Amino acid sequence: METISKSKLKANMLQVFRELEASGQTLIVTDRSRPVLKIVPIRERSSVDELFGPWRDQVVIHEDLDLPTQDEWEELP
Repeated sequence: METISKSKLKANMLQVFRELEASGQTLIVTDRSRPVLKIVPIRERSSVDELFGPWRDQVVIHEDLDLPTQDEWEELP
């Protein structure tokens, strides 16, 4: 994680923001060598289809997932 002073950020803000946007890195802003801000690029979330699409229709569920499992725990020694 890189750091930058407030004064340096102010002088180069647009350039710094473009670099962060392209790299996806997080930046810590300092004031008199003390960390005061954290700049984190926003990442778009993946949709459910994007994450689990490759496994669609490949998973088989043999039980009702909404049923409680308390009976199974009582069976343990």
